[in-house]
Amino acid sequence: MDGGKKDKMLVQSHANSQCLDIEFRRLKGMNRSASLSIPMNSMESYESEKNLVTHTSPLQNDRRTSSIQMSGPLFSRSHANFSQPVNGIAGQKSLALMEGQLPSSNGMEEKELSNEDLNYKPLGGCNDPYCTTCLSYYNFKSAKDSSLFDPKLQNAFYGDAKGSWRRILNFLYQFIPGVMNPHAKVVQQWNKFLVIAFLVAIFIDPLFFFLLTVQEDNKCMVLDLPMTTTLVIFRTVTDFIYLLHMLLQFRLAYVAPESTVVGAGDFVIHPKEIALHYLSGYFVIDLFMVLPLPQIIVLVVLPDYVGSSGANFAKSLLRATLLLQYIPKLFRFLPLLAGQSPTGFIFESAWSNFVINLLTFILAGHVVGSCWYLLGLQRVNKCLEEACTNSQQKSCNEFIDCGHGEKKAKFSSNSEWLSWVNNENATACFVTNGSFNYGIYNQAVSLTTIPSIITRYVYSLFWGFQQISTLAGNLVPSYFVWEVLFTMGIIGLGLFLFALLIGNMQNFLQALGKRRLDMQLRRRDVEQWMRHRRLPEPVRRRVRESERFNWSITRGVDEEFLMQDLPEDLQREIRRHLFKFIKKVRIFTLIEDPILDAIRERIRQNIYIKGSKILNVGEPVEKMVFIVRGKLESIEEDWNRISLSEGDVCGEELLTWCLQHSSMNKDGQRISIPGQQLLSNRMVTCLTNVEAFSLRAADLKEVTTCFARLLRNPRVHRAIRYESPYWRALAAFRIQVAWRYRKKRLNRLATSNQELQEMME
Repeated sequence: MDGGKKDKMLVQSHANSQCLDIEFRRLKGMNRSASLSIPMNSMESYESEKNLVTHTSPLQNDRRTSSIQMSGPLFSRSHANFSQPVNGIAGQKSLALMEGQLPSSNGMEEKELSNEDLNYKPLGGCNDPYCTTCLSYYNFKSAKDSSLFDPKLQNAFYGDAKGSWRRILNFLYQFIPGVMNPHAKVVQQWNKFLVIAFLVAIFIDPLFFFLLTVQEDNKCMVLDLPMTTTLVIFRTVTDFIYLLHMLLQFRLAYVAPESTVVGAGDFVIHPKEIALHYLSGYFVIDLFMVLPLPQIIVLVVLPDYVGSSGANFAKSLLRATLLLQYIPKLFRFLPLLAGQSPTGFIFESAWSNFVINLLTFILAGHVVGSCWYLLGLQRVNKCLEEACTNSQQKSCNEFIDCGHGEKKAKFSSNSEWLSWVNNENATACFVTNGSFNYGIYNQAVSLTTIPSIITRYVYSLFWGFQQISTLAGNLVPSYFVWEVLFTMGIIGLGLFLFALLIGNMQNFLQALGKRRLDMQLRRRDVEQWMRHRRLPEPVRRRVRESERFNWSITRGVDEEFLMQDLPEDLQREIRRHLFKFIKKVRIFTLIEDPILDAIRERIRQNIYIKGSKILNVGEPVEKMVFIVRGKLESIEEDWNRISLSEGDVCGEELLTWCLQHSSMNKDGQRISIPGQQLLSNRMVTCLTNVEAFSLRAADLKEVTTCFARLLRNPRVHRAIRYESPYWRALAAFRIQVAWRYRKKRLNRLATSNQELQEMME
């Protein structure tokens, strides 16, 4: 073989190997199995090589050789199977592992990933069956990928010169997840857990307002230490959970907005781009939410200022901090509650919307009642400060603060303590009709002195419900500016909830009674139409009866409209379930399933009231009627009566007529002869209200044309003729006619023989 031919074959072999590699990469992202034929390892030269690579791709070679058949999914992670060199390169070359070809040994460098790689990550498989963003739906567990080689292989190349710190980092790095698919099962489970944690956090925050209470006997304010510890622990746990959620956002792929112009969008899976996207988005809001500001205020600020001149400022700071963190929490909580997929965490239904609206109302009452309690506590503290000022006692500001209750023993040694406890102005602070005007906080004055936090919370919750429901109609605020603004806020919140929740409740109730409302509107339209057309009263009665019976059967649901967007195979299964009666119809017991499926696709529901006539003598037979419920009567031309009930068929002669009145064209296809119609020789009347399904003549002709060979089976014809009441009655009639004709002939023959004998005698 000359050198030119060798070079040409070398180029062709190299091109084939590149095409094979490209074809494999293209097919790798598809979740299906394929067959690859890879030759045995050989170090022989191209000239002595007889075995070529064969594969299932458009590129084929005429020379078929023995090869190793590998049949398996193309997403296999065994990279070693495809690292073998393609035979066809001249000379013997040993496998060389270059340092530049190895992945980073520390595992810290991220390589570019594609959308396909996202689906193969340990936490990257898409578990959302309604997803339209991921390439395909994967529901399998794959082995964890690692960019690190085996430690033995690393030691063979590098040794232990870089120290043990690299092994420690590698060990820790394997627990850090890579970029995750937001539709992965573990992410969906985490979102559900996060929603529960969010609910706990949302209802815990206002409970910080109930940590402070007033001791009426000692005229001082106390901070509930056990309850403070409990709330701080719960709040810290929820903040830590959300902090983990923030860290997850740095590893969670997102859909690029510019990719949603055409199609469902593409995932951005580069770690740096994901981090920048989150930092420029909700990171600041999330960071503000997890700051432990309420814990700091309750544990550090309030104990130093309770009862002092800065107590009101500390409580106002606590209220402002909680409310400022509350708004972004609600802003971030609602998308999690609704869900990012079409299904969502709570499915869109009437009852789920009802529950969400109820929770919203409870949450509003929870917040309003808690703020009302704290503001009432501030007014009591303000009254005690004024009483202290009027008493001209130097230590009374210290007496207002009892800390956690331990300062009472310290104050008992002070000579001014007894005077402060019996001070008339301080005692008047706990009387609602005293000189200090509490305005809307009159009921909160005595509530702040109750030790039980459950009682204080439940009554505050009731007060919040009451004021939101009545739009603060029974509240008369004092001239204190913040009190007036708080009342205005309650009115505005009540109006907003009234517009939102009452509107949603109205939609919920309308959704439950929508069908009934549709029936009433249709009945009114029918009455107006009959009155406008001046229909006679007997016809009107029948129309009303037909409408009522039709509604009782269908409940206002258009089944054909519901099924038209479903897949064909699903429609077929539904029709098989709905039209089980077809198998029970006697003339269809021997008909095969393809014909029955074609008949089911063309069946339409019909409702007949008592006295309706389905067929009349001399009129064309336009449909076959399958009786599901009710009784009918068939009257022949000779007044022979046949009863029909559930499972019977009316107009079955149309099937045989369609088979007989058709011809064959030049291509071997059956065509119907135009201008012919089957005329009925009987009258079918409904004895009761009848529910039935009908198959029109045009649809039946189409079925008989498509399945003429199967329908011309003699067994089918015998079943149709034998099981049909029409054909049985017709056969009986013809037998009777033949029998009477024969009897008449026999009588005539007997008479002739008798006359002949008489003449012969």
